[in-house]
Amino acid sequence: MNYETYHPHPNLAAIVKCHWTLEVPGDLEAPKQRVIPDGCIEMCFILGDDVRRFTDENEFIIQPRTMVFGQITKPYYVQPTGYVNTFAVRFYPFGFANIINRPIAELADKETPLTELFGERATRELEQKIINATATSSRIEAVESFLLQQLTDQSTVENIVKSTIDALAQSKGSASIDSILTDDPSKRRNLERKFSKQVGISPKQLGKIIRLQAALKMMLDNPEETLTQVAYENEYYDQAHFIKDFKAFTGINPKNYLSDDQMMLSSLIYSKD
Repeated sequence: MNYETYHPHPNLAAIVKCHWTLEVPGDLEAPKQRVIPDGCIEMCFILGDDVRRFTDENEFIIQPRTMVFGQITKPYYVQPTGYVNTFAVRFYPFGFANIINRPIAELADKETPLTELFGERATRELEQKIINATATSSRIEAVESFLLQQLTDQSTVENIVKSTIDALAQSKGSASIDSILTDDPSKRRNLERKFSKQVGISPKQLGKIIRLQAALKMMLDNPEETLTQVAYENEYYDQAHFIKDFKAFTGINPKNYLSDDQMMLSSLIYSKD
């Protein structure tokens, strides 16, 4: 399993967190992989064999070859049918709202084909450039050119949204919204409305996801840490609170996280993020 990340062009660095690639040989028997919330939106190009996304225990759909997966608020499962070769763009929480003209919340917890967002002609042209490219650098050049054409005025990124996300990131998700808006708590309703428009989830929910990501990374980097230590370092009320949030976003108990083969992909991604 080979996962790599790449920095975006400086002109896109305000909205794009990274580009990434994932390759897995087709001769490996791949179990279902649990995908968990990370607060970001992904634009994905499936270049290998099809990928299943499970809608329940035994039912699944085949994911579109080119798609955007919106904000994730609950875990879901994917499983490759053979060779995995994926190229993708990971957007910051507020980033993707700057290149489309529809409510970002409509994209949550599902895959949306690129044709629905950018039209048949523009999407097919981009697809062919991505498919025909012989190197990742060429794919990055093609998708960045496309994104720059779609990008609206960067002033549409509301300061109140970006400053709140920055504060949540700096506190690893532990800061309360009231503490962030200390200068004017009355801004909260305005913030909620702008978050819904630009991020697709509430600031409180994003804060929980960011804090969970910090806890996951700590568990990967320091597997000897106890759950009590992880909960304390990430400012959960107590271990019970940590376990409750962990299970809500991942579907499993944190004790089973490091040994769960359905978390191999997530663990690989978060270890490099």
